[in-house]
Amino acid sequence: MGPQAVLLCSFFGVILSQGVKEVTIEDCCQNGLNHGKGGEDCSSLPLMSDSVTCMIVREQCCVSVQEDNMCSAGINMAKIEGACDSLFSSTCDTKTKKMCCNCCLVGKSLQEKGLPCDHKLSVSYQCGLVSRACCVDGAHDNQTDTTRTNELPNKDETTENRDNSVLSDQCNGLCAQLCVGNNSCGCFKGYQLKPDGKSCDDINECLLGSSNCRGGERCINTEGSFRCQREVSCGTGYELTDTNDCEDINECEAGIHNCGPEFECQNTQGSFRCLPKVKCAAGFIQDALGNCIDINECVSQSSPCHRGHLCINTVGSYTCQRNSVNCGRGYHLNEEGTRCIDIDECKNPEKVCGGHGCINLVGSYRCECESGYVFNSISRTCEDIDECRHYPGRLCAHKCENTPGSYKCSCTTGFKLAADGRNCDDLNECEANPCSQECANVYGSYQCYCRRGYQLSDIDGMTCEDIDECALPTGGHICSYRCHNTPGSFHCSCPVSGYTLAPNGRSCQDIDECVAGTHTCTVDQSCFNVQGEFRCLSFDCPQNYRKVGETVPRLQRADIIRCIKNCLPNDYSCTLDPVTSISHTSISLATMREFLRPEEIVFLRTSVRPYGTYHLGSFDVKFEILEGNVENAFDIIKRIEHGMYVGVVRQVKPLIGPLSTVLKLLMRNLSSQGESSQNVINVHVFVSEFWF
Repeated sequence: MGPQAVLLCSFFGVILSQGVKEVTIEDCCQNGLNHGKGGEDCSSLPLMSDSVTCMIVREQCCVSVQEDNMCSAGINMAKIEGACDSLFSSTCDTKTKKMCCNCCLVGKSLQEKGLPCDHKLSVSYQCGLVSRACCVDGAHDNQTDTTRTNELPNKDETTENRDNSVLSDQCNGLCAQLCVGNNSCGCFKGYQLKPDGKSCDDINECLLGSSNCRGGERCINTEGSFRCQREVSCGTGYELTDTNDCEDINECEAGIHNCGPEFECQNTQGSFRCLPKVKCAAGFIQDALGNCIDINECVSQSSPCHRGHLCINTVGSYTCQRNSVNCGRGYHLNEEGTRCIDIDECKNPEKVCGGHGCINLVGSYRCECESGYVFNSISRTCEDIDECRHYPGRLCAHKCENTPGSYKCSCTTGFKLAADGRNCDDLNECEANPCSQECANVYGSYQCYCRRGYQLSDIDGMTCEDIDECALPTGGHICSYRCHNTPGSFHCSCPVSGYTLAPNGRSCQDIDECVAGTHTCTVDQSCFNVQGEFRCLSFDCPQNYRKVGETVPRLQRADIIRCIKNCLPNDYSCTLDPVTSISHTSISLATMREFLRPEEIVFLRTSVRPYGTYHLGSFDVKFEILEGNVENAFDIIKRIEHGMYVGVVRQVKPLIGPLSTVLKLLMRNLSSQGESSQNVINVHVFVSEFWF
């Protein structure tokens, strides 16, 4: 610590006797000391007590600590730097530091000149204390004990012996420590005489700045002396000695290094180094693994060669070569080697422009590029222009392909390049006969077609395959009888006998054997044509009936053979028979595949008017089927046509041939007096095997 209360910036006030009993003056001072050590502003301390005395004591104790630190800093500056020039500002703390620094310099000067440290100078009491302390400290710098404890001589002491009974007796026991004669008292080292001239007070060497503590050490005052204590630890690689010094740890001797067997341990301050045992020759340096690496002296040394020479590194050394004239790009030395002249790159046998025109320039050259190329000033070459990328869609109608110095056009499938080399014309693919039958050219493509009876293949779209018309869903209706497929077409056939193919080539047409004369009927038989065949018919009249007309060689559908009643005289049984006529007719029917509604096949016409009268009597007609109604496939109805009753025979169900039957029909004529007469009609029905 530095001297106490040196050049105070705050003046002590009068300590009043007022105070609060529960807070002592010592408590107030200690509180101020704590705040001062923390570096707080002593003029604005937090309130501790309402006592004005306590407030004053706290502030002054706080100020004393800070000013002690300021003075200690000034003394240390004088001891270490030997000058106080840096303390030029006029702030309160700087003035205190400067005063203590200057007064310490005075003390050191007295010691150096061999003058007594207690030389009487007309300086302030505090400056005199600092000067004497620095003077004494300089004389005893090399005489400190192992505990770094120093004792400052008291200005009144005359002997170093603290127990001098003779001198003490001269003062008659009035002195607390030493008697120096003439009833004058003195004090031991580290003490000073109190104003009463008898008692002794401990000298606070830390406060006066008379300690010899070094930087990083803190001065701690003791009774009659002081001690220095290190504030910061020594750090890695050092250890604290008994003399409070930091001493380097020799890791190599202590065996706490980590150098391998191929390395030697070399101690350094605070650490150590591992040096390879193998030493590199001059011009080489070892890396961390012990390898010898060439030193590039041209880089590691500054100007290893004389001026005008070029440094060239070699393995383990270097050489110096005299600088020659260096010509820039595009120039070369003349034959004398004295100056640089232009290089005519265009005469270079390597053809710098790659076949393009070359123009020599001073120190350079330029290429006159051919059409389709552009000169690159950086690479100094002629580069191809990609016209397809620079002019998309404007050069070719379809596809553009870049070529060196130009481009070429091409067309998509189905087109060919036009004569101008840019547009595309439609290609007539049909000229190459890609289709198996018919080909139709379309824009950009073609279409294959097939002739009638063929269809285009689903696989290649070009081959025509035969259509099996007979296998189509409608194949069963193409031909009346049978269908036969042929390449690209088909043909129909009919049953072997009784039919012939119609002119349309599909239908089967019945052969009328009766007309063609191919039948086998005898002279007394009539030939009746039926579907697919013929019948030889002959009709005889029963007894008491006679045939009207003669037998004809050919019967047609509308022909009727009639037998009329012819009774002999006095044949009453014949006369009473109501049947007046027996008729025969024939009809040919086909097997019906589809039967949607009844089909009318026979019409029985009468001369009876509906609801008419005849000789004041009314007449009616009734029809019925007596025999031959196979599977009830027929019925007979009565209706009026042209004002007369008509009996209509209908087929109401399909019949599958071949089949023949005789429908025996009865037509009864009725009057108001009863039944007048009956007519029997025999319808010979022939159903063929086929539907046509």
